[in-house]
Amino acid sequence: MSAEIQSTDSQAAIALLEWYRAAGIDVVLDERPRDRFAETQAEMEARRARNVTPPARPESTGPSHPPAPTAKPVASPSGSGSFQTPRVAVPDDVAVADARERARSAADLAELQAALEAFDGCNLRITAKSTVFGDGSETADLMFVGEAPGREEDAAGVPFVGRSGQLLNRMLAAIGLEREAVRVTNTVPWRPPGNRPPTPAETLICLPFVQRHIELVRPKILVCLGSPASKAILGSQEGILRIRGQWTTYSFGIEADEAIDATAMLHPAYLLRQPAQKRLTWRDLTALKTRLAGKSKSN
Repeated sequence: MSAEIQSTDSQAAIALLEWYRAAGIDVVLDERPRDRFAETQAEMEARRARNVTPPARPESTGPSHPPAPTAKPVASPSGSGSFQTPRVAVPDDVAVADARERARSAADLAELQAALEAFDGCNLRITAKSTVFGDGSETADLMFVGEAPGREEDAAGVPFVGRSGQLLNRMLAAIGLEREAVRVTNTVPWRPPGNRPPTPAETLICLPFVQRHIELVRPKILVCLGSPASKAILGSQEGILRIRGQWTTYSFGIEADEAIDATAMLHPAYLLRQPAQKRLTWRDLTALKTRLAGKSKSN
């Protein structure tokens, strides 16, 4: 009887773990739960305390009074010594301006990566293992921009290395290109928890870094993979099935050589879920090959 009970308990435990994995819970952060709302409130109170400047005291000939005691740092409500209260990234003009200033100051990709790794204005980096910057040729004629790293990319620190990346490699090989010859990156360099989509605020904060990334590579053709990247980079307001295959221009300056051809394609992750749509992607790949060949001849 006891063996049957143990077997039932084991099956229940395995079923629970499978449910956690299906829900996207695949990272254990602490042994005790954390009250994020209380942490946010504590951080806001601490910021207000730091930003309040005490009024100047009028000069007086009377007896002096001892200075008021300074406020003590607010402790983390979780009570855990292994984690510090994270910085709460507020998606306002200050956070975006900070990202823009750091990105603009980078003279090359190495400096841009260092600036990104030092940037703490986005809370996605708290749960991510790696900063997934970019991969491929730094002077590539063709550049792909996706949405965000997944679990495999977060573990490796390289974009497009999981199943989506393997499919992208086969797509490139189909038109005679090697992965090393192109540049790949994402609009967000940190994996969102549970592989959820990045929020608009998170994308907005990280956008100056990917824009500078494109500017420093200066590809001849830019391809946005999926609807989120197309909306963030190209400013499109329509779905990916409506805009894929259409060509537009992406500009990172006002000079003639600071405008490049750009288009949108279905994300490889979408093609893994909808294999029938690969026929559309093949049309886009052949058009991309033709456009890229024309650019090479013109130079």
